[in-house]
Amino acid sequence: MPIKLPNNLPAYDVLKREGVMVIPDELASQQDIRPLRIALLNLMPKKIQTENQFARLIGATPLQIEFNLIRMTEHQTKNTAAEHMESFYRPFAEVAQSGEKFDGLIITGAPIEHLPFQEVTYWDELIQVMNWTQTHVHSTFGVCWGGMAMINHFHGVPKIALPHKAFGCIRHRNLAPASPYLRGFSDDMVIPVSRWTEIRREDVEQAGLPILIDSTETGPCIVEDPAHRALYVFNHFEYDSNTLKDEYDRDVEAGTPINVPANYYPDNDPGQPPQNRWRSHAHLLYGNWVSEIYLTTPFDIEQIGASSTDLRNS
Repeated sequence: MPIKLPNNLPAYDVLKREGVMVIPDELASQQDIRPLRIALLNLMPKKIQTENQFARLIGATPLQIEFNLIRMTEHQTKNTAAEHMESFYRPFAEVAQSGEKFDGLIITGAPIEHLPFQEVTYWDELIQVMNWTQTHVHSTFGVCWGGMAMINHFHGVPKIALPHKAFGCIRHRNLAPASPYLRGFSDDMVIPVSRWTEIRREDVEQAGLPILIDSTETGPCIVEDPAHRALYVFNHFEYDSNTLKDEYDRDVEAGTPINVPANYYPDNDPGQPPQNRWRSHAHLLYGNWVSEIYLTTPFDIEQIGASSTDLRNS
């Protein structure tokens, strides 16, 4: 089954050209099944690029996915056309007011790592979002800053500023091969990392949360939070092949001090095309997440949030 997208959303044509199964609204409505409702709270400045990245991954499963786009209510983006935002995004206040529920929610990262959480202009509303997930979302996926915000809100785990940017394709270890989220994962893998902050292993352990994937170089990568039915992923499985290159080129052009992303270019030479060595694990991770949602979410979507038990027993 395909991912259901508006046929005028830019991701529709992008994914169709790549061979991802997509289906327009009018055709999906004729199928007598309940699609999984997965929403993306998109906090990234390049909205369309981010939509494509996540839609590509969750649309690669055999299940029909209804993809919903959400934005913060008052925050206005400067990098995406107002027409696009008006056409495809709904403000969180409207979604919350409607009372509708979702099988899954992805909260993206945001380029505001240097700010304390409380100084982020939409922090109060994001707290509302995170609390709302406990009654209206079956499983939440916090990515990079989004995951750091969630683990801080629910467990008080701090984000720590780094003296240098963690930047490149970093080798990680699979600490929980029996986890359903890591089904099919190798014992070790390379994952894109791009952040100026970190979550420390000892703080996660003190919070009593299991670390699923970890790096000796950059610390925890995936942390599970069963009580809040959430995964916190501090690195970027969803990145395209050229995303780190685009970030590096942007900083070089702006004169911002930046290291060549580690283990990314052949021979660490930015003059050569980068190699994607994480794509298969990205599809495994998001495919496993969608599969777990399918296996554990209530058939009656209105029952989501009725219990705060572990995700696999909900």
